Amino acid sequence: MENLSNTAAHILEDLDSDLTQREKRKISREISTAMVALTCLAAGLIFKGIYPEQRAVLGMIYSVGILVEGLPLLATAIRGFLQKDIANSMEILVSIAVLACYITGEHELAILIPVVLSVVHFLEERSIMGGRDAIEGLKQMQASTAVLETEGGEATVPAQTLRKGDVIVVRPGMALPIDGTVIWGNSNIDQKSLTGEPLPAPVREGDSVYAGTTNLDGMIRVRVEKEYQDTSFTKIVNLLEQAQKITVPEIRIVDKFMHYYIPFSLTVAALTALLSRNINYAIAVLVVSCPCGHMLVSSAPMIAALAVATKRGILIKNSKFVEQLTNITTVIFDKTGTITRGELSISGYFLQQAESREELFAAGGSVACNSMHPISRSLVAALGDIPYEDGFQVREVVGSGLVGVKDGREILFGSRHWIESLGYRPMDPHLDTGGGPCNWIVDGGRVLGCLMFDDTVRPEAEEMVAALHDKGIHQTVLLTGDREFSARKVQEQTGIDQVYFQLLPEQKMEHVRQLRQQAQVLAVGDGINDALALAEADVGIAMGAMGSDVAIQSADIALMNNDLTNIPFVISLARSTKGIMYQNIGIAFSVSLVMMLLSAVGVIPALAGAFLHNIGAFIILLNSSRILRRNGVLDQPRAARRDRREAADAKG
Repeated sequence: MENLSNTAAHILEDLDSDLTQREKRKISREISTAMVALTCLAAGLIFKGIYPEQRAVLGMIYSVGILVEGLPLLATAIRGFLQKDIANSMEILVSIAVLACYITGEHELAILIPVVLSVVHFLEERSIMGGRDAIEGLKQMQASTAVLETEGGEATVPAQTLRKGDVIVVRPGMALPIDGTVIWGNSNIDQKSLTGEPLPAPVREGDSVYAGTTNLDGMIRVRVEKEYQDTSFTKIVNLLEQAQKITVPEIRIVDKFMHYYIPFSLTVAALTALLSRNINYAIAVLVVSCPCGHMLVSSAPMIAALAVATKRGILIKNSKFVEQLTNITTVIFDKTGTITRGELSISGYFLQQAESREELFAAGGSVACNSMHPISRSLVAALGDIPYEDGFQVREVVGSGLVGVKDGREILFGSRHWIESLGYRPMDPHLDTGGGPCNWIVDGGRVLGCLMFDDTVRPEAEEMVAALHDKGIHQTVLLTGDREFSARKVQEQTGIDQVYFQLLPEQKMEHVRQLRQQAQVLAVGDGINDALALAEADVGIAMGAMGSDVAIQSADIALMNNDLTNIPFVISLARSTKGIMYQNIGIAFSVSLVMMLLSAVGVIPALAGAFLHNIGAFIILLNSSRILRRNGVLDQPRAARRDRREAADAKG
């Protein structure tokens, strides 16, 4: 027995990286019992050849093998029968087959059937485990150690011992073990494990970094913000593991059928024995009716879909992925941070007394360079090569603007209302009716002009909306708290059907509730200020969820990046997954019925049936693996959709 245990342990060495401790123990036990049973079978055959008349001793040898291999099977079958657990249907049917073999004197077959089933199911488990490689590989991306800064210098410590506020050193090539903030240095971070984005993200002092990512080229010092077990990466892995167990109501037809499947199989076996007067045919029926493929109908496609989604930075959390996402007819979007980048940029300018654009920008930049306000930062970013004068003493007037003074020269940069309150007269008040803020610049008493700011629509937004319409989405809606002009401008740029503006979060939720009375609604938002709308919708998708616990918890699906093309992609993926699930149902039951028919007429003997009954399972695995080939975002090429729209415009 010790040698058998060592042999089983040796076999498991090659599988160690792919198996959990529970799976290792289970397989080790199955290997050991199979070896004992085969040893008894071999001993029985040898003894039968030498002492054919000693049937009592031979029966004892065979009985040991049957008990070793059959008792665990029988215990599981009885437990499943008492608990009415359809997951144990196979054990119930095989146990009946083994008992029938034993009673009729087919002792060799009583040993071989469960042994062969164990071997085949081991191979089957290995195939299923291949679909989990993406998640298992993801677990290895969070570093287990860290270089901690201490009073005595640097020390390598387990990542689990890090506490909030600790400072760690991350050198090029090192993986990050925690979520934190860069406090020194700059580098490029490979974040594709979380976002699916192939290009590295540049980081510098003040930027956030996340566990599960890799530092590429520069040394940085990072302050720990979340401990090892609380990182967004850890929560994502946990959610992915839970998501593997997703089942959907449509597949409950399998569960309902399985309650009748065992009585049906037993009836067919009984009729076979009665009509053919051959118990071996009946045993073969029981063996081939084992419902291995039925258990993979929904799990195999879901594991494949999870693997594809994870590689694109899409986190699927629950059964709504297939249950309701496939029936969506209306998609609702937030504007800021979802359809737009959530960052202000200069959309235009007006010259009143300034002689050139350069003069206007330079005057504004002289004071904006001393402010961290988003408007000031966007102006500085737009200056480019335009030189500006620094050294101004800048004072911020909260809610109004900036005052900069140098050598008696005063520059004002702020809102029309504030500029007018100081006695100046900006021209053309209609400039302030734009989508974003409009700031005026006064230099030495001269009203130079104004700069207009607006949020930038994501470049893929129009393509995404067109793709949704191509996929049969009847209505797209924009809900925003911004003004009408800004909302209409986004509608014009993206092709969204309806727009509602100047809404509070509670009003957004009410709009979602009203739309749900007429359609299946998908809501897309940033997961923080849109949490109410996401929770109210039939399905909620949170954009840019990396590092946001609120986003991960509030939505049914979380996009770890801000790629809008993932929205039509995930709808297409859900539809494909659901379609393959239905195909699997047909495959599973068709193969079972054909195999039972062939066994009933003697074409398939019991021992061959122990191998062949898995045909349905392997076909289902192959069919489900087609999902892994879904790498494209949209079903139609971008150029084709553009040509079709241009043709429609020309016709109109």
